[in-house]
Amino acid sequence: MSLLCQSTEIQLPTEQECCQNGRDWAQGGLQCECLSFIYRIAQEQCCAAAVEDRLCEKGIQMAKEQWVCERPFFQGEPWETEKSKVIFSLMSISLTFTYLSILARLTLDTVMCTSSPVSLLFSDTLCSQLCEGNGTCACLAGYQLDIDGVNCEDVNECLTDSHNCVIDQVCINTEGSFHCQRETSCGPGYELKDDNTCQDINECALETHNCGPDLFCNNTEGSFLCRPKVECSGGFIRDAVGSCIDVNECEAHTSSCPHGPDLYQHIGLYTCRRSTVPCGRGYRLTQDGSRCEDVDECRTGNVCVGQGCLNLVGTYRCECKTGFTFNSFNKLCKDTNECRHYPGRLCAHKCENTPGSYQCSCSTGFKLSPDKRNCEDVNECDADSCSQECANVYGSYQCYCRRGYQLSEFDGITCEDIDECALALGGYVCSYHCSNAQGSFYCNCPPTGYTLAYNGHTCHDIDECAVGSHTCSFSENCFNIQGGFRCLSFRCPQNFRQAALTKDDLVVGRCIKVCKPYDTGCNLDPVHFVTHTALSLPTIRDFNGPKEIVSLQTAAVANNAHLHGATQVSFDILVADDRFSFDVVKRSYNGMVMGTVRQVKPIVGPRDIVLEVAMNYVKSGHLSHRNIVVINVFISKFWF
Repeated sequence: MSLLCQSTEIQLPTEQECCQNGRDWAQGGLQCECLSFIYRIAQEQCCAAAVEDRLCEKGIQMAKEQWVCERPFFQGEPWETEKSKVIFSLMSISLTFTYLSILARLTLDTVMCTSSPVSLLFSDTLCSQLCEGNGTCACLAGYQLDIDGVNCEDVNECLTDSHNCVIDQVCINTEGSFHCQRETSCGPGYELKDDNTCQDINECALETHNCGPDLFCNNTEGSFLCRPKVECSGGFIRDAVGSCIDVNECEAHTSSCPHGPDLYQHIGLYTCRRSTVPCGRGYRLTQDGSRCEDVDECRTGNVCVGQGCLNLVGTYRCECKTGFTFNSFNKLCKDTNECRHYPGRLCAHKCENTPGSYQCSCSTGFKLSPDKRNCEDVNECDADSCSQECANVYGSYQCYCRRGYQLSEFDGITCEDIDECALALGGYVCSYHCSNAQGSFYCNCPPTGYTLAYNGHTCHDIDECAVGSHTCSFSENCFNIQGGFRCLSFRCPQNFRQAALTKDDLVVGRCIKVCKPYDTGCNLDPVHFVTHTALSLPTIRDFNGPKEIVSLQTAAVANNAHLHGATQVSFDILVADDRFSFDVVKRSYNGMVMGTVRQVKPIVGPRDIVLEVAMNYVKSGHLSHRNIVVINVFISKFWF
C-alpha cells in the first residue's frame, strides 16, 4: 500500500538541514519523490541513502535468522522487498563461505561512509581512509583531507616545518611520514645506518682490503691491518705490503766491521772492506792508492757540450762560443736568448731564438724581406685566392661576390648562389611562384588568367571581357574576375521588369516592380527594386580585421531621427554563406545614409558566394518599402 504524498512549507534551510530532513523523511516511511524543499537534490540523496540502509539491515537480519531468501518473508513495496532480497542473497553467499571473512571485509571497507555494513556494497560516497559518520571523511596521521572531502593527500612535514629533525640532520618526506638523515657523512671506514648512527665497515669480511696473499687481514675500528703469515729470513724485513726486503746493515749498523786492513765477509748479510784515502772532486786516487791526482775533465768526456774546454787543477772551465754565456753554477755554456734580451730591435714581426743565434719570421699575409729582418705585404689576389672578386689589403685580402651570390660562411673564399626564393621575404618577391637560378631568380604566373608585369615580379589579371577572349553569349554579361571571367545572366522575378542601366553603372542587372491593376498582393509587397551586382575579391593572405567591400547608397537623409515623419533606413543580410563571413553596418556619407558591407572572416578561394542585403525604409514606425541588393562575390584562389 503506497503512502500519500505530503507537502510542507519550510523557510530556506541550509544544505545540512536539508540532508537531515531527507533522513527524517525516510525514517518516517514517506516517499523520497514527494520532497518539496528548494535543496531537493540534497534531500532526495540523503533520503534514498537512509532507505537503502534500512532495507539492507532487513536483508542482513533475515540472512542471520532464517537463511531463506524469498519475497514472502519481506514486508513493503515490491522494489523494497527486492532490495532487501538482493542484500539477503549477497549476505547468504558470503555467510556460506565463512562468516569471519565477511567480518574481515566489512572491517576493511569501513572507510566507506555508510550507516550499515551491507550498504557498503551500494554506497556512492567512498572515504579513502577514515569515516567519522554523517557523511564526513577523515584522514590518518601524516595525511590531510583533500578539497573534494573524500580523498586524503600526504602532508609534507619537511615543507610545513612540523618535523623533529635536529641540527646536522636533513628532513626527507615519505608517504604519510618523514625521515631524518645525517647531513654529513661518517668518513672513510664507516657507513651510515638507518638510525643515523655510524657503523664500522669490516673490510676483512667484505674482502675490500688490499692485503697480499701472504698476509692476514685484521679489522680495526674504521680501518684494517695486514699481518704476515710467515716471518722473513735473517737480513730481511717485511715492508708495508708484506714483501721481504733486504736490510742495509751498513747504514743501520755503523760499527759492524772491526778496524784494520783485513776483509770480513758475512754471507747473505754484509761485507767489510779496508778503508781507503778519500779524494776530493776533481781528483782521483793513484794506482798505488797512496795519493790523489788531478783529473783532466776535458779528456774524460764532452763536459762542455760542444763548447771549448780548458782544464784547471782540480776543475775545468768552458770557453763559450758567440751566442752563449758561461754559467758558473753548473760550469756549462748557456744559450743566450737574443729575442728576450733585445725585444723589438732584431725582427720587425716575430723573433724565434735558436741555439747560439736567432731567426726572424713574419705574420700571416707577409713575407720576409731580403734583409731577413723586415716583412713586406703579400698580394694574395695574385694567387687567385677568391672564387670571384678579390681585394688586397695590408697583410691580408678580402673576397667579394657578384650580385646574386654570397660569401661562404665556412671558408670566406667561395661564392655561393643566393636562393632568393628561400629567403624570409621570398614569398613576397614573386606574386605567384619563384624559381631560383644561378646568381638570380625569375617569377612565374598561373598558367591561365594572369600575365607577368614589366617588373618581372607581379602577376596582373587578364581582363578577358575587355580583350574579347571570353566565351559569353550575346545575351550574357561578361564579368571579369581575378584570374578569369564569369558569364552572368539575370532574370527579374514576377511582377518586376528590367530597368535600363547607365554605361558607367557597376550594376549588372536591376529590376523595378510593376504591378497590374487591382493586384493587391503585388501592391502590398514592400519590395520596390531588386539590384544585381558582382564583385571579385582575392584570398586575403594575412586577414587581420573587417574589410569593406561594398557601399550601398540611399536617398535618405542621415541624422534625421528628431524630425517628425522622417524616413529611417536599416540594413539586413538576408542570405549569406554558412560561416556568416559578412556583415553590414549603417553609416553616413555627405549627409546621406549609407550601408557598408564588410568581410569579417577569412575566406579561402576559389569560392562563389551570393549575398542578399535588404535596405528597409521605415516611416512613422512602419515599413514603407524595401530594396533588395543581390551581390555575387567571386573569391579568387590567389592573394594577388
